[in-house]
Amino acid sequence: MDVFRAGIWKPRTRPDSFEGVGREGLKWLRNIKRDLGLPIATEVANQYHVNEALKFGVDVLWIGARSSANPFSLQEIADALQGVDVTVMIKNPITPDLDLWIGAIERIYKAGVRNIAAVHRGFSSYEKSKYRNQPIFQLPIELKRAIPGISLICDPSHIAGDREYIYELSQKSMDLNYDGLMIESHCNPQKALSDSKQQVTPAELDSILSRLALRNPESDNPAFREVISELRARIDRYDDQLLELLESRMNTAETIGKYKRENSITILQSNRWEQIIQNAVDKGKERGLSEEFICRVFEAMHQESINHQNRVMNS
Repeated sequence: MDVFRAGIWKPRTRPDSFEGVGREGLKWLRNIKRDLGLPIATEVANQYHVNEALKFGVDVLWIGARSSANPFSLQEIADALQGVDVTVMIKNPITPDLDLWIGAIERIYKAGVRNIAAVHRGFSSYEKSKYRNQPIFQLPIELKRAIPGISLICDPSHIAGDREYIYELSQKSMDLNYDGLMIESHCNPQKALSDSKQQVTPAELDSILSRLALRNPESDNPAFREVISELRARIDRYDDQLLELLESRMNTAETIGKYKRENSITILQSNRWEQIIQNAVDKGKERGLSEEFICRVFEAMHQESINHQNRVMNS
């Protein structure tokens, strides 16, 4: 479904920034719905926003990242939606907290709303990246696993923060079987009053959508199914081998913990850890594995080793 969306109220980080035209913009949205026959959508952050939007026939409401991170705001919005037949899209919280996102969805569901979609707009982080917000695609994947029936929408504009990356993020979300896209467009992005760098012209939007490769989640091709089945079986065997290796590694870590306890040595050896991670990163690069991936895997293993040694040291 195509929906015309516009931010009537725009929550901004800094005061005196442009925060939307407010209620007046709802009249413009209503005219667009009447003239073009398109469903209309806008962001709401409190009970007043919900009530006003519904008065003007808004079909789709979306809840922003700041609001989804605040259970009090979510409950106020949920209370205003009691008994209302409307579609609600809920953006992920600004922090990568899956339970907070699920909780926001549950509050709206308990208000009786059944047409709910989750919007992945990325997560704020101090880590430097080419994107404005870290995508952390694993989190929306886990959300879909926790709530299988929910529609999942990608907001590449907010993830990217720069129109240059909108296509690549849109394609990646389609490859991950997302259900739709939320892309910001403006007739003249350079004159946009907010987020101008992440907006595209209507012509650029058309180009992005026309270039997207849409893929199927499954195939009826017997040859494909046979090959993919064998490859997945191979992956399963590798996973079993990895688990056996991890078990051996943790057993060795526990033995090290016993020697540290007997000799009154601290668990954390910073120099040793630095050596391990650097060696792993170097060897990983030789094998085509990214530094980010190696660091995450080894940091998780290191933390688990510390947990095992801590139990030994304090048993």
